[in-house]
Amino acid sequence: MDVDALLLARIQFAFTISFHIIFPALTIGLASYLAVLEGLWLKTKRQVYLDLYHFWVKAFAVAFGMGVVSGLVMAYQFGTNWSGFSKFAGGVTGPLLAYEVLTAFFLEAGFLGVMLFGLQRVGPGLHFLSTVMVAVGTLISATWILASNSWMQTPQGHEIIDGRVVPVDWLAVIFNPSFPYRLAHMVVAAFLSTALVVGASAAWHLLRGRDNAPVRTMLAMAMGMVLVTAPIQAFIGDLHGLNTLEHQPAKLAAIEGHWENKPGEAVPLILFGWPDMESETTRFALEVPKLGSLLLTHSWDGQFPGLKEFPREDRPPSAVVFWSFRVMVGLGLLMILLGVSALIAHLRKRLFTSKPLLRYALAMGPAGLVAILAGWITTEVGRQPWVVYGVMRTADAVSAHSLDQVALTLAIFVVVYFLVFGAGTVYLLRIIGKGPLTGESAHPVDGGPGEMRQPMRPLSGAPERLDVEPATPSGGH
Repeated sequence: MDVDALLLARIQFAFTISFHIIFPALTIGLASYLAVLEGLWLKTKRQVYLDLYHFWVKAFAVAFGMGVVSGLVMAYQFGTNWSGFSKFAGGVTGPLLAYEVLTAFFLEAGFLGVMLFGLQRVGPGLHFLSTVMVAVGTLISATWILASNSWMQTPQGHEIIDGRVVPVDWLAVIFNPSFPYRLAHMVVAAFLSTALVVGASAAWHLLRGRDNAPVRTMLAMAMGMVLVTAPIQAFIGDLHGLNTLEHQPAKLAAIEGHWENKPGEAVPLILFGWPDMESETTRFALEVPKLGSLLLTHSWDGQFPGLKEFPREDRPPSAVVFWSFRVMVGLGLLMILLGVSALIAHLRKRLFTSKPLLRYALAMGPAGLVAILAGWITTEVGRQPWVVYGVMRTADAVSAHSLDQVALTLAIFVVVYFLVFGAGTVYLLRIIGKGPLTGESAHPVDGGPGEMRQPMRPLSGAPERLDVEPATPSGGH
């Protein structure tokens, strides 16, 4: 395979995983959110929690379906485009993905039907158990996927025999050095992204004059979640950075845009600039003295390697990870600011009426998902030129396809993905745009003796147009 075909194969994988990761992030967060809502309803008997449950379970079902479909494509690509990787590392990654199916996917599939359709059939207690099991299943799924990806970043517990990876210590394989930080970072990112989506939905309805108890509860819960999880995510990110410095120093040097550091001198933090791989310098650098050492080593005079200390062929493309990292961090700071602003508005009793805050929350709706994409670009591009860090190069992992073959499949993927997942995303936004109803109109009759059989299905959840006002039940807000 020539260099151009390799690049297109990488772009194709990046394109498909970028679509895929959005939906599991939403399902992880929404599943736990639904479990919380149903638990609060069972404890307090407040109708507002049940109304919100029925509203968001439709969005969850659509996101879950699109996540499953896009995930199947990811699995096939390992055999079609990356057969060299599958042959070399399949002894580790194959079982980990199989464990995900045998535990998480079967658990989710077993309880999903009860969760979506069974509230009027199995009783509140068993239905709540089903919701919790689905939420637990999403977390187990994230655990196995992150274990596999983390092993590729910091491989441990294996030997290479006859040109193939053979696991010799599964605990070391799974609990590799970067696994705890990556798992925590991803799960909290999913919770934070979901809170931002929920908060943006509430803000949108309030700005349009749809002020009722479910919308207010949505906003309050979402902003509380942002206030708590955004600083926690920053803390986890700091720990993750220290782990990256220890195990992937070339990645950290590329992220920071540092080429060489003078012994005994504190390292500045480059806020902005343009890393030039050819001239081995960061152009137009805006630096803060000593702050790089403080943030990256927790010491005023701490040192870390520059990119010049690594062979040219082992250096990640600095310009890409330099800016993707800053997009992620910048959005993270805006999330912290949103949480603090919401707290101040709450203390002033203006949380539901402050239009600047509501517009801010609405604008931040996609910020969590964008930050997840930026973070994955940082971690995956920063691993280059390795597919298994320090063990197997990406160029050795790809299948022997021609440039024309990869270009054709990439073009097909782009067209099909934008049609299928674009339509799914529009429909998901329509469901969210409909807004939560209240009381008996919040959910359809679900069958039963003497009742018309009307199954609850996600495809009945959205209006034909986004500007259609939902019907307000008599006595509603």
